[in-house]
Amino acid sequence: MIPEQWQKAKDLFDTAIKRSPDERLRFVDENCNGDEAVRREVASLLANAEDAAGFLEQPAIGEVAEVFEQAKNLERGKCFGHYEVIEQIGAGGMGEVYLAKDKKLDRKVALKILNQQFSRDEANIERFMREAKAASSLNHPNILVIHEIGKSDNSNYIVSEFIEGKTLREVVTESSLKPSEILDIAIQIVSALTAAHGAHIVHRDIKPENIMIRPDGYLKILDFGLAKLVEQKVVGLEDATAKQNETAKGVILGTVNYMSPEQAKGEKVDERTDIFSLGALLYEMVSGRTPFKGNSVLETFANLINTEPQPLSRFAKDVPEELQRIVLKTLRKNKDERYQTMKGLLADLKSLRETLAFDERLEKLHLPSGENATAVLQETTGDTNKPTAETQYSFSQQIGSQKPLFAFALIALVMGAIGFGYYFWSAKKSASTIGGKKSLAVLPFVNASQDPNTEYLSDGITESVINNLSQLSGLKVMSRNSAFRFKNNQTDTQAIASQLGVESLVTGDIKQLGDKLVINVRLIDPSDNSQVWGNQYVKSSGDIIAAQNEIAQAVAQNLRLKLTNGEQRQLGKNYTENAEAYELYLRGRYYAFKITEPEIRKAIAFYGQAIELDPNYALAYAGMGDAYRILSIIPYAPSKEVCPQAKALALQALEIDANLAEAHIVLGYVAFWYEWNWNAAESELKRAIELAPNNSDAHRAYAHFLSNLGRHDEAIAEGRRARELDPLSLITNALEGQFLFYAGRADEAIARYDKTLEIEPNFWTAHNHLGRVYTHQGRYTEAIAALTKAKELSAGSTEPVMQLGYALAKSGNREQAQATLADLKSLAAKRHVPAYNFAMIYNGLSEEGEALNYLEKSFEEREVQLTFIKVDTRWDELRAEPRFFDLMRRMNFE
Repeated sequence: MIPEQWQKAKDLFDTAIKRSPDERLRFVDENCNGDEAVRREVASLLANAEDAAGFLEQPAIGEVAEVFEQAKNLERGKCFGHYEVIEQIGAGGMGEVYLAKDKKLDRKVALKILNQQFSRDEANIERFMREAKAASSLNHPNILVIHEIGKSDNSNYIVSEFIEGKTLREVVTESSLKPSEILDIAIQIVSALTAAHGAHIVHRDIKPENIMIRPDGYLKILDFGLAKLVEQKVVGLEDATAKQNETAKGVILGTVNYMSPEQAKGEKVDERTDIFSLGALLYEMVSGRTPFKGNSVLETFANLINTEPQPLSRFAKDVPEELQRIVLKTLRKNKDERYQTMKGLLADLKSLRETLAFDERLEKLHLPSGENATAVLQETTGDTNKPTAETQYSFSQQIGSQKPLFAFALIALVMGAIGFGYYFWSAKKSASTIGGKKSLAVLPFVNASQDPNTEYLSDGITESVINNLSQLSGLKVMSRNSAFRFKNNQTDTQAIASQLGVESLVTGDIKQLGDKLVINVRLIDPSDNSQVWGNQYVKSSGDIIAAQNEIAQAVAQNLRLKLTNGEQRQLGKNYTENAEAYELYLRGRYYAFKITEPEIRKAIAFYGQAIELDPNYALAYAGMGDAYRILSIIPYAPSKEVCPQAKALALQALEIDANLAEAHIVLGYVAFWYEWNWNAAESELKRAIELAPNNSDAHRAYAHFLSNLGRHDEAIAEGRRARELDPLSLITNALEGQFLFYAGRADEAIARYDKTLEIEPNFWTAHNHLGRVYTHQGRYTEAIAALTKAKELSAGSTEPVMQLGYALAKSGNREQAQATLADLKSLAAKRHVPAYNFAMIYNGLSEEGEALNYLEKSFEEREVQLTFIKVDTRWDELRAEPRFFDLMRRMNFE
């Protein structure tokens, strides 16, 4: 709308609001002279103001009010008390804002002169003075400081600190922000609102115009003019007084694009309304648009109440999945489904910021020659309440030394604001405290016996300690895969802690002397490499189970963790009382992690021996089932041969221990890969996550399932969660790339594969996946090179051979593709080769009939690889074929 329309709408609204409700709309229709835009705006304002209980109960919609009020400029040199006006720097619905000089303290301040309409009602002034006094009891560096509230020449005024910089509105309008910058801003805002909510004060008008960012990256929340005291405890005769501080029911206060649904409906508000408004602000910072904006105020209100926001990924690329989850949770229409406190939101924001900081450090590992990678690893991240150096530089570049555009007005009304003194940022805080939890990595215990035949013992006890500690709610424990990346080099504890993002390390060594085990354990503070605690355990081989439990309990105690009774019992839980069976189980785990067929077969044998010694050893059944499951995907064995065995073993484990997450993971995989029972698979994998929320394997399995069913946003979120729990796991990183690729985000997938190969350059799976993406992009030379390398590194897997054959065919090298096909057929005479592999190469050669024939064989064998056909774009040319369609139907795909 043009200014003339706004003025007309204002005049009509002012007149109509004085008429009876029955007459208002008719009056507007008769007097808008056919201007539909004006009619819509006035109608929307009236519709949301009819329940108002008084002057303060009129809508305070900032976008309209700021135009309706006309500023009355004061001359330079005009004095209010000891404040001398320098120039006007703003105007709004409550009054005008001036840059002024405090002649007593010789400093610049912001002087807000309240307009006559607001000031004419003394009750209004008294009400906001009470709230201002309450708010001024707060003291936070991210809230505008109120110096004085007074009256001069019959004009009420508020004096606040003068902020040089830009509003958040200006910053986001001028350039897009990186996720790390958005989080730095959000963390400061939430930190300030946490303090306000702690004093039972709700801001109710969080929006970009009320956030001022200084050149150094610090921000200030302005305008507590709509602030409300909530949750006041009153008794007896104090009730009447307290009620005077409450905003009447039916009032609509705030700015429409950032309102909560309860605000829009005129319902009672509490701290959760600020959470919703902040969510709208985060959404806008990411996407460049507000989540519910319509073509009119009325349409915006309707969207706010009735529609859900569009996915952020629709408007912005490379948005972290966790950030999308956080934003959507803040924007839940039912306030009981949102974050319930700013503290909870702050924990998640800080956790994500730490994750991004870790990713940034990983990216820096790929340094130009001559630079010191260790130095990068040793970087620490400061307090996440404080802008990072990178953020400060970024905003300094944006804001520079320009002349201040605002001085804030703190708004009127209350503003309260929140006066506070100077806040000193803590000089250093560990970057590794994740989501308010302490964080820890248990590094592989050193085999001090130097006997390779006892390596399983040191590895197994380490894994047992990790598994025990990871079940504690107050502790974040790096998973085995990430911790074992440092098996052969544990000298630089600062670098290790920085790379893993943890604040404490457990190290140890084990020596076997006859039938005795000597275990030395140390708890290390990596910031200065000091030993916080240490102990030596001398145990007989029969006491090995008790030893690993004692170590876990001692670590928890020395970390000063508060354990529930259930957690204390869990730390002491023994899955078997048979020390020999436990030792055999450890041998099975040791070989299972080697992932080659002979080693997996060895693992199965050791698990079987453990079960013979203890038929009630649930973990051994689950481990054996998982080993059979792995054989089906590498693939080393036919699915029909190994998947039923995996299922039977997992079910046996659950008969012994129904809450064993590892067994539920195996069942979930079997239902997903072999039975194609999608509901059962999802149920089992969700149950595993419920039982073991910090188990990265459970999240990775669920992500795999979601991706293959085409539920890409959910899959990427779960994949990221798995990586957060296991940041250096090669398979977790590579599979996240796969999920991104199947979601149509090929460039992001390549970036994730590159990061995986930075961790381990010879990880064949990453080369294999990378070749798959290059083939899709038509980059055949790079694809063939990557797949050839994957084939060389894979120790005999037929997977990269199939990928290579397809790439050769699509590149036009039919002879080489056919030769690869012949090689696979020759190999199939000696060992298992999935029919799916032949189908894929025939598909690349455009021999559709043969491709469909082999797909049918793959179906008959219920091959794991067939679960990819829904999302694998290489099959797109066959999707119209009735045989292909029927195949998908029989697999229960929608």
